[in-house]
Amino acid sequence: MSNELSDRTIALVKATVPVLETHGLAITQRMYERMFQNEAIRDLFNQSHHGETGSQPKALASAILAYARNIEGLAALAPAVERISQKHVGLNILPEHYPYVADALLGAIKDVLGDAATEEILAAWGEAYWYLAEVLIAREKTIYTSLAAAPGGWTGWRDFRVEGKERESDIITSFLLRPADGAPVLRHRPGQYLTFWLDIPGQHPLKRNYSISSAPNDATYRISVKREPQGVASGWLHERAALGTVLKVAPPAGEFFLRQAQVRPVVLVSGGVGLTPLMSMLETIALRPGLSAHYVHGTRDGSTHAMGPRVRELAARSDGRIVATTFYEAPRPEDRSGQHYDEQGRISVDWLSRNTPMAEADYFLCGPKPFLRAFVSGLARAGVAADRIHYEFFGPADELLAA
Repeated sequence: MSNELSDRTIALVKATVPVLETHGLAITQRMYERMFQNEAIRDLFNQSHHGETGSQPKALASAILAYARNIEGLAALAPAVERISQKHVGLNILPEHYPYVADALLGAIKDVLGDAATEEILAAWGEAYWYLAEVLIAREKTIYTSLAAAPGGWTGWRDFRVEGKERESDIITSFLLRPADGAPVLRHRPGQYLTFWLDIPGQHPLKRNYSISSAPNDATYRISVKREPQGVASGWLHERAALGTVLKVAPPAGEFFLRQAQVRPVVLVSGGVGLTPLMSMLETIALRPGLSAHYVHGTRDGSTHAMGPRVRELAARSDGRIVATTFYEAPRPEDRSGQHYDEQGRISVDWLSRNTPMAEADYFLCGPKPFLRAFVSGLARAGVAADRIHYEFFGPADELLAA
């Protein structure tokens, strides 16, 4: 890391907090507009986060505001730095890309704030940007080096073939992936994701993250993808990615994973397709004789329930170490209680408090944002320590999870 931030820069950045509270989103929207004028830079990003919802500009606006508020105590941002670094590694972001972001950010501040963006303020934000950029670049270099040195590891994009394809429900299909070069693969940490570069006819290159849904091994990965109603990437995978299709894949990434040294009981709580990273954890736990788990999954009904037989098989073979409970929100007539599902309705914190070891367990959560908002805050209110609540969500981080 270079020199510490100057006192003058810290004061000026903190002074911009009220302005960022009002204009932060306009600044990040303008920043991406400027940056995406360069097609090579635009293609580095997952464009699904820049559509109608604008989730990525909102997330970045929240991140910039948090940076300004914590400029004197950046240790508070360590988890965010790790998450951003993992995302950048998945997207193959390199040091040479950072100047483009700096130019776009400072230009956007000037565009939105006009004369209020004095040269002194722009210089302060330039210094603050590069201070954080150096932290990220250093962390990302460490991750890249580790990935390249690990058995089966690689950096950048590697060709994988679709070796297997299995329909798990009406909306979720699993894809078994093996390297085209036949060499081993990096053993991922259970819960991590892969990033894909998809070349789809008629589209700019698409970047998508899909969680690995299998336990680590030396030969293959499995992803389980929900087909979204308007999803270009998921629709193409479901319809066009036949056996033998070659996909460009970056190494496993992500800071949401089951630790090798896990000792406390584990509770895996998922909603919908959020089961994918938790399935990797569950399959791993099944191979660890000393570890126990409660697997709690919620979905609409039997038509959307993925991997039910696999979960029941793992629980049956676990000698009681794995307890599985499935909730159907609205069972169909053909859905049988005790056979296809165990509880009707939705998972609740109250149910978890009565049926899982809340005083000692680690909780791993994955699902839609409302699901996470309810359980991250609900478990905390129920007395579960913050360091025992772990969660993953699809898409960029934003203020919805601040609690």
